[in-house]
Amino acid sequence: MNKGFVHAFCGNAGEKTALALGQAIHLASQGQSVIIIQFLSEKDERKIRFIQQLEPEVKLFRFEKSEISFEELSDEKRLEEQQNIKNGLNFAKKVLTTKECGLLVLDGILDLLEYKIISKENLREIVAQRRDDIQIILTGINFQTEGLSYVDDLIKLENIEL
Repeated sequence: MNKGFVHAFCGNAGEKTALALGQAIHLASQGQSVIIIQFLSEKDERKIRFIQQLEPEVKLFRFEKSEISFEELSDEKRLEEQQNIKNGLNFAKKVLTTKECGLLVLDGILDLLEYKIISKENLREIVAQRRDDIQIILTGINFQTEGLSYVDDLIKLENIEL
């Protein structure tokens, strides 16, 4: 991974988060600090505890409160979670402007575009906060390259039938 790049891991295959976590561990082993912010992720206590064992080099943050998936929430609960998600996005901006890490992983952020929680312009504003020496990894199922020219590297994972 190049210094200061914006990477996107997307596609219908699993393991986008695992790929991002692998990069996080790689950079942490080289002495860089890593912050992971998860969006729209199922709350898996086992995975959370495992990642917490990597602290202080790798820190995980989740701002959503619900135990059930976003699409299963009532309209009222979705609005609450959208505010929690926006708190996470504001935290991401703060991390980037204060240079708190060498790598910021925004896990699931591309899916926020699908749910119309953020726009491509909102995502561009977040990435624009980045200093040249900070890498960003964006993950999500769908990725539309149109309007996201600031992504330097795109890895698309797809399930194929053999």
